Amino acid sequence: MTSNTLPFEQLVLASGNPGKLRELQAMLGEQVKVRPQSEFVAEEAVENGLSFVENAIIKARHACLASGLPALADDSGLAVDALGGAPGIYSARYAGSGGDAANNRKLLDALDGLPTEQRNARFISVLVLMLHAEDPTPIICEGIWHGRILTEPRGEQGFGYDPLFWVPEANCASAELSPAEKNRLSHRAKAMAQLRVRLGIEPSR
Repeated sequence: MTSNTLPFEQLVLASGNPGKLRELQAMLGEQVKVRPQSEFVAEEAVENGLSFVENAIIKARHACLASGLPALADDSGLAVDALGGAPGIYSARYAGSGGDAANNRKLLDALDGLPTEQRNARFISVLVLMLHAEDPTPIICEGIWHGRILTEPRGEQGFGYDPLFWVPEANCASAELSPAEKNRLSHRAKAMAQLRVRLGIEPSR
């Protein structure tokens, strides 16, 4: 059962990432239809903020303007202690335009030779929900997932840095988790749990 007080039945996801679309739709449930930004506009927002929060707001506003719908933006990334928090807000383009494989290779190279105890990291997700482009009170939720960086990829699930992110509570890499398990444990799941509470959507049973 869900709340009947939601001010919308659909929203646009301010991202072209199909992995994020699948995860966020599964987490929100059936009451809200999540539509990809690509249905309304081809170009992505210019992410020139200096924090996850700033970039999420920029992306949500861009999607609202393009679609005329409420927009949900997720700005997320990986922060590695030994790298001073890098790649951080630049996680998706850490190695330029080479995609996930290139990003993972660059991260492994940067940490080459470091022992396990110096490979601590955390995934961070900031979700921003805006009802319209001039919404003065966007909902902002944050989730953090602690782990460490492996020395080689493991698993075939997920996307991004999932093959390199060791999840202590599951004793495996994020890419070895089933989608349902990842949607229960991840940084995005933690941020979404907060958003569901703010929206009055009951937790999934």
